[in-house]
Amino acid sequence: MALETHASPAAKVRSVVTEHRWARWTLIVASLTFLTLILILPLAAVFVEAFRKGAAAFFTALQDAETFSAIRLTLIVAGISVPLNVVFGVAAAWAIAKFEFKGKAFLTTLIDLPFSVSPVISGLVFVLLLGANTYLGQWLSAHSIKILFAVPGLILATMFVTFPFVARELIPLMQEQGTGDEEAAISLGASGWQTFWHVTLPNIKWGLLYGVLLCNARAMGEFGAVSVVSGHIRGQTNTMPLQVEILYNEYNFTGAFAVATLLALLALVTLVLKTLLEMRYSDEIAASRRH
Repeated sequence: MALETHASPAAKVRSVVTEHRWARWTLIVASLTFLTLILILPLAAVFVEAFRKGAAAFFTALQDAETFSAIRLTLIVAGISVPLNVVFGVAAAWAIAKFEFKGKAFLTTLIDLPFSVSPVISGLVFVLLLGANTYLGQWLSAHSIKILFAVPGLILATMFVTFPFVARELIPLMQEQGTGDEEAAISLGASGWQTFWHVTLPNIKWGLLYGVLLCNARAMGEFGAVSVVSGHIRGQTNTMPLQVEILYNEYNFTGAFAVATLLALLALVTLVLKTLLEMRYSDEIAASRRH
């Protein structure tokens, strides 16, 4: 009888996925070429154009009153909308992952809605809801409450397009963790808030930071929804992306690319922090499995 040899599962997997060297290098070169043309070269062009007239012109452009107002407004909008989305995201993820209730699937679908709706349509929704010709808009006007073409409108539009990020990072994480730790804490006499602060929150801290990071990057870079509700009032309702468009249309290329450089730096910082969080989160998962 011939002896049968049994390859290990890992060896079988390697035999399936291993390709010829030329195929691997072709895929690597094609990927690097695509990333260079689509990502690296445009990003490099932004920095080159921003400093084309020298560093002095670059910093002078950033000191322009309208540009400074756009930077300040962007920080204000992000500083308000992101914490509010954190509260909503944690609450929604906790409800969906830890409890069973009617309408759970519908709530999950609603959370994904901004991903499938154009940001321009998102802004238009608020115009149709709060415009001067609507009942709600007339009531707001009668009580001297201004939302559209003002900072509150920018915050609402930004919150709409960014609120899925935190919830979407936490829902699968909390579902994977289950309810065992919370049930153990409650059985030992912990209250609901104590369970959240001392059990749930430490377990989701890296996923929460990751969601906050993505939410903040999108909030600062949002253009479509904010453009619809802003009214493009110079020095009052223009955020950084809108200011880039205005400066570019006015052929102020140094100013436009200077502001674009700040947004590009934000993207790079987000990428670095994202990588660090992923590494830390992976290390923590590996350590927990070893123990």
